[in-house]
Formats: sequence, C-alpha cells, structure tokens
Amino acid sequence: MINIQKVAVLGSGTMGVGIAQVFAASGYDVVLYDIQVEALEKAKKVIEKNLKGAVEKGKLNDTEFLETQKRITVTNNFNLLKAELVIEAVVERLDIKCKLFSEIAAINPAETILATNTSSIPVTQIAAGVPHPERVVGIHFFNPAHIMKLVEIVSGVQTSEAVAETAKNLVTKVGKTAVMAKDAPGFIVNRVARHYYVEALKIAEENVATVETIDDLAEASGFKLGPFRLMDLIGVDTNFSVTNSIYHLFHQDGKFRPSRLQQQKVDAGHWGRKTGKGFYTYE
Repeated sequence: MINIQKVAVLGSGTMGVGIAQVFAASGYDVVLYDIQVEALEKAKKVIEKNLKGAVEKGKLNDTEFLETQKRITVTNNFNLLKAELVIEAVVERLDIKCKLFSEIAAINPAETILATNTSSIPVTQIAAGVPHPERVVGIHFFNPAHIMKLVEIVSGVQTSEAVAETAKNLVTKVGKTAVMAKDAPGFIVNRVARHYYVEALKIAEENVATVETIDDLAEASGFKLGPFRLMDLIGVDTNFSVTNSIYHLFHQDGKFRPSRLQQQKVDAGHWGRKTGKGFYTYE
C-alpha cells in the first residue's frame, strides 16, 4: 500500500481550495495547481481567511495556523505536480479531466493514485484513457470541503480494491466520514439530492411559490439550507452542470430534467455567492 506524504490538487476553485486546506491541516504537504496566477493568489487569501476563522472558533491554535499555511505551495508549473496522490477538482468536463490525468501520469510513477472530485461523471469513463486505470478512484468531497464531513469513495470498474481502501483510510485519517460507492451517475448523494433542487425549481417555474417561500419552508422542515440558498452556495453554474450530466447519463430521464429557470441564471452570469448574485443578491 502506497505511503502518501504529498498531495497535489489540480484546480484552485472553491473545491480545490477546500481540499488543499483539509490535507494541509492534517499534516500533508500540498501543491495547489492552477493555470491562472490570479486564481492562485485568490486561493491563498481564501485559505488564510478560513484558517483565521478556525482560530477564532478555537479549532486551531496560532502555531497550527502557521504550519498549515506553510504546508501549501501554490504553482502554475505543471512539472511540480509530482506526488503520491493527485486530486483533480477542475471543470466538469470529461475531456479535460482525461487530458489532465494523462499528462499527470506522464510525470509520475505508476503507483501514484489519481483521484477525481467529480460530482457526476463516471469514474470508469475518466479512467478509460489513463495508463494503469486501476489507480484511478473517485474521492468526492462536498462543499465547503474543509467543513463538510462526508466524502464519497467511488470505485470505477477497473479501480483496484487496494486503491479504494487506501483512499478510504486516507479520508478517515483527515477527519472525514468515508462512504464507499460503486460507479453510477451522481453516485449516491447527488443522485438523491438532485430532486431537492429539480422539484424546487419546478415549483418556482410554475409560480406555485416564491424562491424565498420555498427556502423558508424547507428550512422550517429541518433542512439547514433551502434549495435556492444551497444552489447559490454551491454555485448555480456548478449545480446546473451536474444536473445536465446526470440527466444525460440517465438517457434523458424526465425526472432529472434541467430547469429553464436555472439555465437563465447561468446564461446571465448569476452564479450565486461567487459572483454576488444568484437566486439572491449578495454584497
């Protein structure tokens, strides 16, 4: 079983930043990669803000804060992505994920575990074009990754049991709750949760109730966030992309039909908190 000491994270967006922070806080050296220098600078600020928040809440002391920061190296140099574990958290496009993993495989040994944080694309498809597909596994964190406890470990058709078990043990070691899943559209959580969003969007489309009313009712029923507030937090564009992916993977099953209302938000650039406007407006 491979001894993981260094982790490379591809993509410095919301998920990549959270994943990098999780591993660094647990003592692992982390390389956070992005092609855009501006995105990396933003990522450093977000991590610093998150860690300061943890200090204020008594979850970290000042020494742990500094040590965690020191363990994270940000870079736009692809050749520095040599590690025992590589996790991609890039855009939900099969071609891009496959291309990245093929390039990563070329500069790393065959033992390097290649993990995808995909929300919906089958791990089997991602692994198909990668040398040694048995080392490709899904390690699916949820947003925000540094807070949410659940992580899905997804085995593709060719994923070895040893790699899946290593991923499970690693996730447990960094303080998360690992759930093992077979490869299927949306895996477990996104398949079940899709209707939380899709049905809420249908209600809003049909003018049965306002977005605010739907959210308030859901939260009054025990949900921490209503569907629209949650979509704004996740990213309306990301949520829409996952719905589209699952819809097509289930051969256009009507119960997963993407929403025209959500499509309009995406087209307008109203992607939620990250753009300042989604179903709600933010400062």
